[in-house]
Amino acid sequence: MNAVALYPSSRGTTARRYFDLITAFAERTIKARYRGSVLGVFWSLSNPLIMTFVYSLIFGTAFKAYYGNSIPNYILAVFMGMVVMSFFSQGSSQALTSVVANGMLVNKIRIPLVIFPISTVAANLFQFTVGVLPVIVGVTIVASHHPSRIVYLAAPALSLLLVTIGASLIVSALFIFFRDLPYLYELILSITYMTSPIFYPEQIVPERLRPFVHLNPIAAIVNDFRQIAFAATVPSIESLAGTIGIALVTLAIGAVVFATLQKWAMDLL
Repeated sequence: MNAVALYPSSRGTTARRYFDLITAFAERTIKARYRGSVLGVFWSLSNPLIMTFVYSLIFGTAFKAYYGNSIPNYILAVFMGMVVMSFFSQGSSQALTSVVANGMLVNKIRIPLVIFPISTVAANLFQFTVGVLPVIVGVTIVASHHPSRIVYLAAPALSLLLVTIGASLIVSALFIFFRDLPYLYELILSITYMTSPIFYPEQIVPERLRPFVHLNPIAAIVNDFRQIAFAATVPSIESLAGTIGIALVTLAIGAVVFATLQKWAMDLL
C-alpha cells in the first residue's frame, strides 16, 4: 500500500476512501479480537445478560412496581440499559488508545488519524448489529405485540452510534497528550453508568437531581429503547429528534476537539 492510496486526495473520492479505510481497519480489529473464539461476536451479549440476571435477582422484587408490577418488564428494562451502556463504554474505551496504538503505522504511511477511532467503533457496531440488535428486535416484537415498532429502533440506535463516535473522538485525541486518561475515563464511565437509570427506575431519583440525569445522553437513549420495546406508546417524533439532536451535538464537539488536537499529534506518536 502506498501513501497516495491511503490518504484522501480528491474531493470526489474522499468519502469512498474514508469508507474503504474504516472498513479495512474495522475488519482487522474484528479478526484480531475474535481469532480462536468459539462464540465470536456473540460474546457481546454475555455481559448484558449476566448483569441483567444479577440485577434482576437483587432488585427485581423491589423495583417491579415501577415497571407495571412485572419482573419480566424489569428484566427487559435492565437488559436494554445494559446493552446501550455496554456498547458505549466498550466502543469508546477501545477507541481511546486507537490512535496511539497505530502510531508506528501512521509514521510510515499517511493515514488520516480519525480513521482509527471511527473504525474501532465500526467494529463494535458490527458486533452490536450481528449479536445484540436481533435480540432487541425480537424483544420489541414479543413485548410490544407491534412488529411495526422495530422501525422506531433506528432512532435510538443512530443516537447511540453518534454519541459513541463523538466520545471516541474526544478521548482518542486527548490520550495522545494525556497518557493517564484511561484511569480518569474509567471513573467517568462509572459516573455515566450510575447516573443512567439502567438497573434502577428514574422515579427514585430525587426531583432536584433529575435534571442532571436528563443531561446524560445515554439515559435518554436507554429510555427511548425501553419505551419502544414495551411501553404503551412509542416516543414522540419530537422526543426522538431531541435525542438525535443531543447526539449530533456530542459528535460535533468530538469532531472539533479531534480536528484541533490532531494538528500537534504527529510529534507525539
